[in-house]
Amino acid sequence: MSNFILHNYFRSSTSFRVRVALNLKGIDYDYQSYHLRKGEQRSDAMLKLNAQGLVPVLELPDSTVLSQSMAIMEWLDETYPKAPLLPDTIADRARVRSLAQMIACEIHPLNNLRVLATLKSKFGADDEAVADWFKTWVAATFEPLENRLASETYTGDFCHGDTPGIADICLSAQVINNARFAVDMAPYPTIAAIHKRCMVLEAFDKAKPAFQPDAE
Repeated sequence: MSNFILHNYFRSSTSFRVRVALNLKGIDYDYQSYHLRKGEQRSDAMLKLNAQGLVPVLELPDSTVLSQSMAIMEWLDETYPKAPLLPDTIADRARVRSLAQMIACEIHPLNNLRVLATLKSKFGADDEAVADWFKTWVAATFEPLENRLASETYTGDFCHGDTPGIADICLSAQVINNARFAVDMAPYPTIAAIHKRCMVLEAFDKAKPAFQPDAE
């Protein structure tokens, strides 16, 4: 049995990020699920781990608890340098963080489950309006992200060079999420191509929502 415990949800895109990072690092972990639509993330057990009541949470062998997917991935990279998720130079790391944060900071906070649920419960949005909201904020960032990836010389097979890293993990998590809302990927051929290259890798494939123990 692994000494790492990943507290997560199969369809959570931030949980997908950490699953991929753990897979890339070759780290085994025990899987603990919390059904977000049933509110299990607000249980006493989860709130003791993370006062925000959010997944993912990574519980370390010494019982240290890490939250927030971006922080968890950087901790993994600093602690387990094999299969690096960030490049060597300061400037290159800044570029990769910039690409990753375009998704993690500009799309995800506006389109996560609790925001979409609030649009319905407090503001009376129907399914069509929620989907339009989701697509609006994807487009607002995917258009400039596509332009950057298509034009910047550091882009290779992946977001930065020819090995996947934090930016690719965030990108693929978002593309998978997009599919639930039928986002048209035709305007984003570079993003789509990078995602396709990611998903043929075992680390990404194993992290797919459909392959998780709590998948419905």
